Amino acid sequence: MGKTAIILGITGLTGNLLAKAVLADSRYDKLISFHRRKSNITHAKLEEHVVDVLELEKYKSLFKGDIVFCCIGTTQSKTSDKETYKQIDYGIPVSAARLCKQNKISQFIAISALGANAESSVFYNKVKGEMERDVLKQNLKETYLLQPALLAGDREEKRTIEKLAIQAFKFFNFFLIGPLKKFQSIKPEALVAAMQYLSFNTYADNKIESDVIKKLAAKHA
Repeated sequence: MGKTAIILGITGLTGNLLAKAVLADSRYDKLISFHRRKSNITHAKLEEHVVDVLELEKYKSLFKGDIVFCCIGTTQSKTSDKETYKQIDYGIPVSAARLCKQNKISQFIAISALGANAESSVFYNKVKGEMERDVLKQNLKETYLLQPALLAGDREEKRTIEKLAIQAFKFFNFFLIGPLKKFQSIKPEALVAAMQYLSFNTYADNKIESDVIKKLAAKHA
């Protein structure tokens, strides 16, 4: 019998790619999605719940499976209010991890960010670090927090500054070697492949930086 996976963030760039990969994977029997708007993905294995994900705890009875993929994330340009930003980037992943513990879901894989640090003076890094800290407090059997550098992928919404940064990193990646390699931009496809690998293989560390994500992705391929 195959796995049942739960995904949060199916309408985002990485979440959408991951959902399609999971649905195409015969090792999964079902994919359950919780999101605010329809994904526009049609598949017999997909069970969609269009809900307010900021109130995820209300859907505990539906939150049942073998593994949770959390691809939730916003940006400061998209969500300028810091309280709302934290409700999304911190609140949703932590609520999901707590539901995993309550419903005995042993695997939790979430996208964080390179530089996440609960003690950071940078708001974005601090929120991600606090999220990681409180997710790990749930003591699930397998928790992996992926810390990618800049994602080099095409998004539906306009992010002019991010697009310029991606173009710049195509040049700078050649110079980011050795201990700086983790700062190279990373394709969302690599992030997805690493998540797929981790869903069926264990890894020694809970926190996985961008350069290691690429290595795990290569193992999946």
